[in-house]
Amino acid sequence: MSTPLRIAVVGSRGIPTAYSGIETSLAELCPRLADRGHRVVVYCRKSYGLPGCYRGVKLVSLPSLNTKHLDTISHVFLSVAHLLAREAVDIVHFHAIGPTLLSWIPRLGNKKVIATVHGEDWRREKWGRGAKSVLRLGEVASARIPHRTIVVSRTLERRYRESYGTSVDYIPNGIAIPSLRPPQQITSVYGLRGGDYILFAGRLVPEKGCHYLIEAFQRLGGDLRLVVAGKGSHTDRYVETLRRQAGLAVLFTGHVSGVILEELFSNALLFVLPSIVEGLSLSLMEAMAFGRCVVASDIPENREIIGDAGFVFKNRDAGDLERALRGIMNQPELIRGLGQRAREAILKKYDWDEITRATEAVYQSILQRKGS
Repeated sequence: MSTPLRIAVVGSRGIPTAYSGIETSLAELCPRLADRGHRVVVYCRKSYGLPGCYRGVKLVSLPSLNTKHLDTISHVFLSVAHLLAREAVDIVHFHAIGPTLLSWIPRLGNKKVIATVHGEDWRREKWGRGAKSVLRLGEVASARIPHRTIVVSRTLERRYRESYGTSVDYIPNGIAIPSLRPPQQITSVYGLRGGDYILFAGRLVPEKGCHYLIEAFQRLGGDLRLVVAGKGSHTDRYVETLRRQAGLAVLFTGHVSGVILEELFSNALLFVLPSIVEGLSLSLMEAMAFGRCVVASDIPENREIIGDAGFVFKNRDAGDLERALRGIMNQPELIRGLGQRAREAILKKYDWDEITRATEAVYQSILQRKGS
C-alpha cells in the first residue's frame, strides 16, 4: 500500500453525474482512490450536484457563473480559492485544458499539481474565435505548468511530444464491466423491442457530428429507428436544428442514465459515433463493452479504440456513413461477431483498477520530487 494522500479534484461538473466523459471517468477513478486509503475531495458545481459524500469521496459544492463562457472558469477559481483556504491537500488534480489556466495558483501555494488532458477542447465547434484562443492557451498551460501531465490517448501523447517537446503520461480512461439487460423499460417508455434501432449516445454539440448521422439515416429508409440519447451543453440552437432536421423515425430521449441507458446500449443493433473531435470517447468504449457493433468516424482517437473490432467511415461525410451502414445492417452474423470481439478487446485494454494504480503512481512520483 502506498502512502495515503490528500487529493483535490478540480475542473469537472461533479460526480456521480454522467454528463460527459470526464464526470463518468471520475465517478470510477475517485472512489477507487478512496478505497486505496487516499482522502479525495471533488469540487462540484451547484447546478449539478450537492455537497456530501459519494462512495467515500468528499463532495464540495460551489456556485459558478452559469454561462457558456464563464461556467467552468468561475467554478475553478472558487474551487482553487476554497482548497487553498479550507482543505489541507497534497495533490491538486485539474481535468481538461480550460481549468488548467489557473493551475499556477496552487503551485504558488506550494501544492503539487497534476493535469489530465481529455481532448483538444479548442477544436470544438461550439466555441468562437476568442474562446478557442483562450483554450489554446489552456493547452499550453497544461503542458508547461503542472508537475506532471496525463493524456488519455496515444494520439494526444504524440501531439504533446511534437508540439511542446514535453514528456507526458499516457493513462486512458477505463470502462466498467456492464451487465446486459433485456428490453423492458425501453419497450414500455419508447416502444423499442431490441435490435430495431441504431443508437447515438453523447452530448448534443456540433463536434459530436450527430447531424451527419441524421442525414445518413434519413437516406437509409426501412423500419429501423434512430435513437439519440443526450442533451446539449449551451447549444440550444444546435439541438433545435437537429430536431428540425430529424424525421419521425428519430427518437430524442434527452439525457438518460441508469437502467434505461443500460437497456439502450444492451439492445441496439448498431452504435454510431460520427464525432469530429474526441479525446477518448467513453460512449464508444461503453458501446463496445456492451458487445455492440460500432461504426465511428475515422479520426485517430476513434481508430485507437476500435482497432479491428468495428467499422469506420470518412469524417464529416454523411454519404460514406450511409454506405457503411448499408453494408452491414443486413448482416446479423457479422454484427454479432464484431460485437463480441469489441467487448473482449475493450474490457481487456481499459481496466479501471490498472488505471487507478497508474494514476496513483504519478501522484507518488511528484511527491518524491524535490523542489516546487
